[in-house]
Amino acid sequence: MRAEFYKYIEDLQDRICEKLEEIDGTAKFQQDLWEREEGGGGRTRVIENGAVFEKGGVNISAVHGPLAPAMQQYFKVGDVDFFACGLSLVIHPKNPMVPTVHANWRYFEMYDKNGNVLDQWFGGGQDLTPYYLFEEDAEHFHKVSKEACDKHSPEFYPEYKKKCDEYFWNSHRNEARGIGGLFFDYLKASEEKSIEDWYSFVTEVGDSFLEAYVPIVEKRKKLSYSEANRNWQEIRRGRYVEFNLVHDKGTLFGLKTNGRIESILMSLPPHVQWVYDHHPEPGSEEEKILKVLEKPKSWV
Repeated sequence: MRAEFYKYIEDLQDRICEKLEEIDGTAKFQQDLWEREEGGGGRTRVIENGAVFEKGGVNISAVHGPLAPAMQQYFKVGDVDFFACGLSLVIHPKNPMVPTVHANWRYFEMYDKNGNVLDQWFGGGQDLTPYYLFEEDAEHFHKVSKEACDKHSPEFYPEYKKKCDEYFWNSHRNEARGIGGLFFDYLKASEEKSIEDWYSFVTEVGDSFLEAYVPIVEKRKKLSYSEANRNWQEIRRGRYVEFNLVHDKGTLFGLKTNGRIESILMSLPPHVQWVYDHHPEPGSEEEKILKVLEKPKSWV
């Protein structure tokens, strides 16, 4: 399973990067191959200063070795070995009318010292962070995500949509990071689902990503915007940064397992503002998105 899933994310990385380069028309992804001293490595691809994408990363990695003490405590296990692989992406467009997007699909195994598999599971999801609210964009993103889920169970979309709303919540701000999507973790074999079934589901979601995001980018990338729009985008990016550094499990896992810092922090936008006690004008388009972020909404 680990070999099969790693091959899948290698191919998915190629497909996503190729399509995003086509949309941008100017910038290309720069590739950086790296190795982890304790075992494994990855293929980081970053796009910067493009016509459409100001900064983005589409990264894959496969790391293995002894599980760090901090993570042993987190998983409540003893001295075990692990393998983890996944694709993680964050795309920050230049135009404030185009939303930031994040997605991640990952697989994890744990072993005893004889190499026997003790546990294995999938996780991941995809979510959208707009700076200005176009309801049809939110509906499209959720519709595509729901269709991917419905092919496997009618229960998946409502369950993983709810988990996404709960996970991407900036509790210190009492607001959502964005308009959500899907979030799932610890998808393990059971009487109802084999690990192969979960592989099929997670790859279905991965395959849906471009369909969920690309039409939104194409529709919004040429809209005009002002300096005020751009300032608002940078202020909201500040909240994105806060979530990633304070709450995000993937970031914390990477930092605690001696992950590659450049790859872990590639999710951070290049231009961002923190303005003291900032509030948008009442009734403005900026306030409109904040109202939606106060309480999760049903989009489909």
